[in-house]
Amino acid sequence: MSRDLLIEIGTEELPPKALKRLMQAFEEGVSEGLKKAELSFASIHPFATPRRLALLIKGLAEQTPDKAIEKRGPAVQAAFDEEGCPTKAAEGFARSCGVSVEDLEKLETPKGSWLVFRHQQKGQPANGLIAAVITAALDHLPIPKRMRWGSGEAQFVRPVHWVVLLFGEEVIDAEILGIKTGRNSRGHRFHHPENISIPVPADYEVLLESSGRVIADFARRRQTIKAQTEKAALQLEGEAVIDESLLDEVTAMVEWPVAVAGNFEERYLQVPAEALVSTMSTNQKYFHLVDQQGKLLPHFITISNIESRDPERVREGNERVIRPRFADAEFFWNQDRKQSLAHHISELQSVVFQQKLGSLYDKTQRMAKLAGNIAEQLGGDKLLAMRAAELSKCDLMTQMVGEFPSLQGIMGRYYALHDGEDPLVAQAIDDHYRPRFAGDTLPQEVIGQAVALADRLDSLVGIFAIGQIPSGDKDPYALRRAALGVLRILIEKQIDLDLHQLLQQAAGHYKRELCASKAVAPVMAFILDRLRAYYHEQGIPADVLDAVTALHLPRPVDIDKRIHAVSTFRKLPQAESLAAANKRIGNILKKVKGKLPGNVDAALFQEAGEKNLYASLTALSKSVSPLLEKGDYEAALQKLAELREPVDNFFDEVMVMDENKTLRDNRIALLNQLHGLFLQVADISRLQK
Repeated sequence: MSRDLLIEIGTEELPPKALKRLMQAFEEGVSEGLKKAELSFASIHPFATPRRLALLIKGLAEQTPDKAIEKRGPAVQAAFDEEGCPTKAAEGFARSCGVSVEDLEKLETPKGSWLVFRHQQKGQPANGLIAAVITAALDHLPIPKRMRWGSGEAQFVRPVHWVVLLFGEEVIDAEILGIKTGRNSRGHRFHHPENISIPVPADYEVLLESSGRVIADFARRRQTIKAQTEKAALQLEGEAVIDESLLDEVTAMVEWPVAVAGNFEERYLQVPAEALVSTMSTNQKYFHLVDQQGKLLPHFITISNIESRDPERVREGNERVIRPRFADAEFFWNQDRKQSLAHHISELQSVVFQQKLGSLYDKTQRMAKLAGNIAEQLGGDKLLAMRAAELSKCDLMTQMVGEFPSLQGIMGRYYALHDGEDPLVAQAIDDHYRPRFAGDTLPQEVIGQAVALADRLDSLVGIFAIGQIPSGDKDPYALRRAALGVLRILIEKQIDLDLHQLLQQAAGHYKRELCASKAVAPVMAFILDRLRAYYHEQGIPADVLDAVTALHLPRPVDIDKRIHAVSTFRKLPQAESLAAANKRIGNILKKVKGKLPGNVDAALFQEAGEKNLYASLTALSKSVSPLLEKGDYEAALQKLAELREPVDNFFDEVMVMDENKTLRDNRIALLNQLHGLFLQVADISRLQK
């Protein structure tokens, strides 16, 4: 027998940015809890609005299944004395089972006979387990700071006002988060603040929408907002730019969404669009509109949480709120342009980058030297790279970036162009922050790439040099993100530079007393360690990465080529056998004391297996070497795969560790040559089955 279960936690307004994750975590927690309690169910569906977290669980079993319990006691030999009377061990075991010794059975095993207690345990009623499952799930929600309210001891992300716990038509009597459970939910705070009685769980979503003016389903409410926004944009002959994260946040702020279009004065379009968009999306949670060419239009769409009898007043209110913010942006834009961006270079001396590493001025001077070196290696203009690095942090001193920090780099580009700086310099000021986040675009031009690398490498070396290495969750300087950014720029833009040399150059621009060179090795290891996450996202197995990084290579582009080559090789039918052979060879070579034998003497071969392997190896070396020289590792491994049969035959026919030292050394030399050829690509012995 089964019934549907409805759980609803009614609260004050939940944090919008956390709502979706709270909903998902609550669903996962209850689902896992029910499985752990052995309560089967057909499906589980989550709901979330600003004022509630809810779950509808269909087909939940009314009780756990009956279980056959078998409890083993003492050995029969120890359970009875010589006269066949129960010993204290047998009596104690019987008492612990709640029965007499006569009720116990014997269990015969190959190791002897044992007393055993067997009985059928009846399943437990679900309504006696559900409250504990819910409480455990709530306790494990990802809530950084919990709060108390009233005089109770309950803690949650926001004060709780009601709890619905309905199993079929029956209310499960319990107390959750200090609130007694019932069947009464509540509708929209303004449209229907009264209680809504839920007869059965299946009526929940429909009743909330029809009576309470609440669209409880997060995904459906999200789609409604998107559709309304797109429709309103079409009426204004524009296209709404709908950022997915903003859409999630807005969905978490309303229960009854109503799209309202607003306008602003066209004169504000003279201000850089990014400043206006930042104000609309970040501060006001508005969706902005663009024309067919992607140019910003003087309109916005906001999502109201109420169906007003006077929509015009709602529109006017939102327009009134946005106007002063746009006026501020306009003022900052005009004021900042009265001074050149370069004017702020000296002001950077008053801004501390890190107490032990100097000011932002010091940082940009180091960046300029390193960026110039990198640009020169890439065939770019050294002087332009140095200029871009010097100006890269100057917009932090402007009023616009002071008010809108997310515009750093972006405003630097606008101001640099206004000052007549080279367009490549202006673009590099913006691009050197890229990638700003996971999946972000990368700098397109050499100058921007050089400054972006210089910025991150300078920070990594400096912060490591003063001992502030990231540990656990602590990474105040976002060095993990910086390291991943370095890898992405080098690999994805195919910048084939030696990372170890770049780090040495970065260390060389710090003052001698810092001894920054000591940080080069740990920073190198730290950056390469980020490859694990980078390739995991691409679906490349960890053992492929291990096979390549075991060689301790310094050029990420070269590492990337090898990883993709080994990944392809791993799928070949010969791969498993050759990996096992290389592992076996590696173990043999490790056991060799002293220096490994040198050249192979073909005249010493006695067995067909060693003669054939040497011939195959010699022939393949000639065709593989040119491929290795030009970095075509995939083709090289395809060729080396041909060695499977001669390698297998060698180990079948040849005794490597022969008693004759001359023969033994010659065979070890042959295996060392084979192993070395594979190691020119990767240590394939690390590949798993």
